[in-house]
Amino acid sequence: MAPVKLVRPRVSYADLQRAPEDGRRYELYDGEVFVVPAPIPLHQQVAHRFANLLLAYQGTRGGLVFLSPIDIVFSDVDVLQPDVVFFRSGREKLIDLRAPIRAVPDLVVEVLSPSTATTDRGRKMQMFARYGVLEYWLVDPEGGAVEIHWLVGGNYALAQTASGLDSACSTILPGFSFSVGALFGPGPAA
Repeated sequence: MAPVKLVRPRVSYADLQRAPEDGRRYELYDGEVFVVPAPIPLHQQVAHRFANLLLAYQGTRGGLVFLSPIDIVFSDVDVLQPDVVFFRSGREKLIDLRAPIRAVPDLVVEVLSPSTATTDRGRKMQMFARYGVLEYWLVDPEGGAVEIHWLVGGNYALAQTASGLDSACSTILPGFSFSVGALFGPGPAA
């Protein structure tokens, strides 16, 4: 007699949209559902500071920045909620402000938390590379550091690690750089 296999049905983005609102955030990895824990205040403060830096860049160079919670629908079974996403100038027309985002962001930022760091460095990073996100930033509030990864041949290569008074510089956004300490300093978000 053949062994019995546990079959888990794949969930689609349409299934998620039909589900009743329960206040949780969900991501889909090849149709497998994962609950995303709510971030702690430090995480939110750092994500907002990063988004504010991109908003300032957007104001001078164009583009669009979005802050989580927001679904990025890569496919019907691959849906992620990055902390911050940015679409470069000229790509704004790909975004319908009244519908889920189905375009690949140019830049994605994940702020590491103890509950999400493994996923952010693992399967989430792999999915962003697979779908062609050009630049992936990992921000570590506990370590006060930023890693910038850029897409080379379908995989991410570490372009820069910065901390303290170091300047972090984008590989794809001309003129986008800032002192890393600005993300982690005391006080409210800039």
